Amino acid sequence: MPNHLADETSPYLRQHADNPVEWYPWGEEALQRARDEDKPILLSIGYAACHWCHVMAHESFEDPATAEIMNRHFINIKVDREERPDLDSIYMSAVTAMTGQGGWPMTVALTPDGRPFFGGTYYPPTPRHGLPAFQQLLQGLAQAWQTQREEIEHSAGEIAGHLRQASLVSALGRGGALNDDLFDQALNGLLRTFDTKLGGFGRAPKFPPSMTLEFLLRMVLRRGDGMARRMAEHTLTMMARGGLYDHLGGGFARYSTDDRWLAPHFEKMLYDNALLARVYLHAWQVTAEPLYRTVVEETLDFALREMRHEAGGFYSSYDADSEGEEGKFYVWSADEVRAALANAGLAADADLFMAYYDVSERGNWEGHNILNTPRPAAEVAAELGLDPAALETRLAAARRALYDARAGRVWPGLDDKVLTAWNGLMLAALAEAGAALGRADYTAAAVANAEFINASLRRADGRLLRSWKAGVGARFNGYLEDYAFLADGLLALYQTTFDPRWFAWARELADQMLAHFGDATNGGFYDTADDHEALLHRPKDVQDNATPSGNAMAAAVLLRLSLYTGEGHYWDTAEAMVSALYEPMARYPGAFAHWLGAAAFILGEPREVAIAGDPAAADSRALLDLIHGRYRPDLVVAVGEGESAAVVPLLAGRERLDGRAAAYVCRRFVCLRPVSEQQALAEQLND
Repeated sequence: MPNHLADETSPYLRQHADNPVEWYPWGEEALQRARDEDKPILLSIGYAACHWCHVMAHESFEDPATAEIMNRHFINIKVDREERPDLDSIYMSAVTAMTGQGGWPMTVALTPDGRPFFGGTYYPPTPRHGLPAFQQLLQGLAQAWQTQREEIEHSAGEIAGHLRQASLVSALGRGGALNDDLFDQALNGLLRTFDTKLGGFGRAPKFPPSMTLEFLLRMVLRRGDGMARRMAEHTLTMMARGGLYDHLGGGFARYSTDDRWLAPHFEKMLYDNALLARVYLHAWQVTAEPLYRTVVEETLDFALREMRHEAGGFYSSYDADSEGEEGKFYVWSADEVRAALANAGLAADADLFMAYYDVSERGNWEGHNILNTPRPAAEVAAELGLDPAALETRLAAARRALYDARAGRVWPGLDDKVLTAWNGLMLAALAEAGAALGRADYTAAAVANAEFINASLRRADGRLLRSWKAGVGARFNGYLEDYAFLADGLLALYQTTFDPRWFAWARELADQMLAHFGDATNGGFYDTADDHEALLHRPKDVQDNATPSGNAMAAAVLLRLSLYTGEGHYWDTAEAMVSALYEPMARYPGAFAHWLGAAAFILGEPREVAIAGDPAAADSRALLDLIHGRYRPDLVVAVGEGESAAVVPLLAGRERLDGRAAAYVCRRFVCLRPVSEQQALAEQLND
């Protein structure tokens, strides 16, 4: 029977459109029906790249008998957590409070007014591993609704009250004055969990710690910290050599299921690849390690080739599964490698490819081979009696042949919705890489992405929308992270192109955050706007997870905007937010790493560089080449004159020197004498 999901923007929801379950999207139609019929709501939350979401869908939601029970006793609502992070946050908090753990697929039973009274995650079709069968669970919940209504109402009220109270106790509470002792405590905490042999922090599963690595690189620049450098470089290198990285197509999987980064959970997320491309770029700028630049370019090239809509937006993810098997698209047998290379006329290179990429007859994962590079190329070259450069030339040709062969396989499912926040992350990575690497194609892609978001995900009143899909359009109110991540990307794009429209838009987004998301009582920002639909409570998340928290990114954006504009309230708002999290940053650095970056910015005596001149002219470019030649996280730069000076306050009153572009190096708007030569600018920047 058809349900109500066919016209949704979410591919995850559309995947369930032919289920016999009468699914509704979250909305007034479903909620009103629950109230009218006095039925409980069965809320299922997941996302397209979630392996166990697909398993439960196949086992239960495609089963007519299970669907009959669901349809008879419940109003069934399906939610894509990536489109509705507010609902995911609220009900994940409830499930965690009720069970002590959470995950996806999330299964929650609600009263008709949206209060949770039962929560869990995956349930099998038959009793297994201490879990009841899903049908048993449904029958039990339906019976309880009929016979224990008073107890359910009482429990739901207590849970809702607990969640509301927890939401009022903001983590932006008692803090401390920022100082370098914060970084000592954070670094010591990271060192305690650092895997000295294999890189990363903690044990399996290991997630790529992008924000922690960014903080460590800041400590290398700020303090010359050798241990911070060791932790960052070893982790970056081990991830790039492992199976977490796609050695044929570029890009990273979501996480490693083992300690040594070999066996990933194979889905690829846009946000991971944006964040990792950016941190590898910064690592290359700090260390000049060629591997890191290779990873940056291969990762961004992957995103441009395989995750980009022709209009300029970037898709959300690729599934881990293809043909019903996790990782099938990515793994190889020794015979498959030999055959693919033979078909490409490269049969003679099969042995050297297998030697370098750890391919064997028995396999390195469940009888198959995940490509990885456990030994340095120089060691393999010496073993084979080859010059390292000759080895790399032959490997490159083999990789191209195997990529082409892999492209002929059945591809994993693509979640082709475009999310504003995640596109903001990719926008920043492309813009920074375009400037630092001299890649005009990256800069052009960044501009196209910003123009796409402007045309497709920005309302007439300037407010943002969350999600877009070709053929359907855009929908859902923008969340705090949409505004903050996009503003961050626009500032990066401005510092690459110096087109003042990108700066103006970033500032507009910051002002909208302050106007519509601010928490006047506790400080910081709510995740939802003041005109968002009324939910169980108004969520406010400050912890960094797979992406920076919206609050942490908002603070970072406001700090930079303050230097561009001289507006003290931007700085004061952000500094109060960061200071309030002193204790969590010190005690849990991996969960507050983006905040630590903001703290480092505040304490790093950041500088502004205003260049009076034409951004495209040779004299301006010479000064910019010096600036872009190093990683400078504690510096903002503006270039322009005339109209640009009217938009970007940092440029106001700046004049050329004897007709030549002039750089003004300032600290909180107190400036040194203007200079026009690279060497003089280098001296003022202490290069």
